[in-house]
Amino acid sequence: MISKAATPDEYFAALPPGRKEILTRLRQVLQEHIPAGFREEMNYGMPGFVVPHSLYPSGYHANPELPLPFISIASQKNYVSFYHMGLYDPELLEWLTTRWIETTGKKPDMGKGCIRFKKTTEIPYELLGELAAKITPETWIKQYEKEVKK
Repeated sequence: MISKAATPDEYFAALPPGRKEILTRLRQVLQEHIPAGFREEMNYGMPGFVVPHSLYPSGYHANPELPLPFISIASQKNYVSFYHMGLYDPELLEWLTTRWIETTGKKPDMGKGCIRFKKTTEIPYELLGELAAKITPETWIKQYEKEVKK
């Protein structure tokens, strides 16, 4: 669900009990692990981390007025979602899938760049922190530019 919150703090304050604790914990894990240079803000109605225009003036190709998105999280009607744009990289996706199975014993419920958590008790917070730490803003910009120019 797209929120009309202007800031991540407003987004988290408006969450219902239960979801608020889960997404707050996920936010904290991301804040602890994400490399320097990413900035937390609302993006497409979700709180997340972006490459700011100060590091990448071109912005997001679909809307250059927006900063380059990287990771977002959201409370959906029936699940919690975790969006990671870097998962379009086959090597990173393979790493995550392998580590996920090693950590949880099963495959993740995924779309192309989205992981869905229908059972919020099964969120592998530390693994998601490891994933967030794997890509710097500079690496993400290079990967993004390579993909956009295809």
